[in-house]
Amino acid sequence: MSQFFMNEKGDLVNEAIEGVLLSTPWHNLSRLDLGDDIRVVVRNDWDKSKVALISGGGSGHEPAHAGFVGKGMLTAAVCGDIFASPSVDAVLSAIINVTGEAGCLLIVKNYTGDRLNFGLAAEKAKNLGYKVALVMVQDDIALPENPQPRGIAGTALIHKIAGYAAEQGEPLEQVQALAQRAIEATATIGLAFATCHVPGEARDERVKPGQSELGMGIHGEPGVTTLETQNSREIVAIMTEKLAKTLPEQKKALLLVNNLGGFSMLELAVLTREVLKSPLAARLSHLIGPATLVSALDMKGFSLTTLQLEEAFIEALAAPVETQGWQPLQTLAAPQPMTAQKVASQLQARPSQNAQAATTVNRVCQTLIDLEDELNALDAKVGDGDTGSTFAAGARRVNKALEENQLPLAELPTLMAVVGEQLATVMGGSSGVLMSILFTAAGQQLEQGGSVAQALEHGLERMKHYGGAQIGHRTLVDALEPALKALLAGESLAAAAAAARQGADSTAQMQSAKAGRSSYLNQQSLNGVKDPGAYAVEKVFAALSQG
Repeated sequence: MSQFFMNEKGDLVNEAIEGVLLSTPWHNLSRLDLGDDIRVVVRNDWDKSKVALISGGGSGHEPAHAGFVGKGMLTAAVCGDIFASPSVDAVLSAIINVTGEAGCLLIVKNYTGDRLNFGLAAEKAKNLGYKVALVMVQDDIALPENPQPRGIAGTALIHKIAGYAAEQGEPLEQVQALAQRAIEATATIGLAFATCHVPGEARDERVKPGQSELGMGIHGEPGVTTLETQNSREIVAIMTEKLAKTLPEQKKALLLVNNLGGFSMLELAVLTREVLKSPLAARLSHLIGPATLVSALDMKGFSLTTLQLEEAFIEALAAPVETQGWQPLQTLAAPQPMTAQKVASQLQARPSQNAQAATTVNRVCQTLIDLEDELNALDAKVGDGDTGSTFAAGARRVNKALEENQLPLAELPTLMAVVGEQLATVMGGSSGVLMSILFTAAGQQLEQGGSVAQALEHGLERMKHYGGAQIGHRTLVDALEPALKALLAGESLAAAAAAARQGADSTAQMQSAKAGRSSYLNQQSLNGVKDPGAYAVEKVFAALSQG
């Protein structure tokens, strides 16, 4: 079964091109009306008075190449099928429709199909009287012994640099020369955790869990080596060392951080940080990205490109364009922290001792710490798999304060408030806030008199008020409320533990959740699975009842 968002595979590329044309904010793109098989996206504001720039190749590398068509970059992009070079006729059609007396420059990625089809189209156009030049991008350094290095993400930089020269009205010879200089100054290396998913085909699973492949091609071609790591620092060290060897001494460079399609923005931020903390950073002065410029469908990978800089390149890369796919050039500068005022604790609690309170606090904390993996596994079935870690983080914080004799154990109202404050600080998401509300409100109630059970019931009511959960909503309330009611009725801890267990058991039979992450799940996902929070309450009361 296909895992690709599409209608019909045969219509995929044409419909995607139509989507690009519909979404351009400048309304400056059109498609040559030459039928479904010839796909050429062109500038509709082009008057043929300047050198035309034409590029293209197989689809699946978006935003390359149609995303770079527009003022300041390409004049036309010729789009083939997924990972398949466009035909000679398609390339020739682009040439004859956008080329004027100034001529045109073909910018070609160094793959056999592209070399042959663009090359033959260039020769045919010359025979028809057109002035045509061609440059071949070959920036891939992953395979050092390869006599024909592949053209990959660095291609986007060549589009931009040559596009600027053409937009300034430079003659074809100078546009070609500038593009060639940029090609010779560009180096790229890529890495992936998994190959891409080609529509209608099974994914190649050759890269095993925990591995990464250095030099994987932008069509899923095997790379130069398989690394037994997915660690960001280790991977970046290997890649930046190879890139550094391509840079002459005392030469500053630009860094392009390119997403091959499947990396999240969070991962790309980590990647960028690692590169800019590596020894290579001392050679870098400018940055483009992190962003997707030349992708490989949904490949779980990225590439790093360096461009040895000269003033002409910087001027060209910084110039504004009217294209969807380009990303702005930025000058690198170290971020400076801003002086800030730290939120101070409003509690002025003096540590004190109470053996019974210490035993109770330790027992609760240790129970939650021991449950971490079990609760995470349970939560993975009905949530985001972090309930155990969240509760354990709070428990470790409180237990550490206990071990360091920092808690006001002899003053229960203050102890509740301190626990509430610490949980809000260390527990992530909504859980920390809810637990903080419970203990903070319970501490306030104790100040006014009453039992611990009454105080906790008041805290629970406040938690329900702000959190929205009620009995039957499939949350920890289903276990905590009956347990507290048992204590308020004068029953033993054992009875309260039994009530908590019964309440937690009931959550496994509930057909839907009305609060928390589980509220987004369907009945099949919830059926037979206890709510992790309710289960945690069950185990805490069970531990307390054994003391």
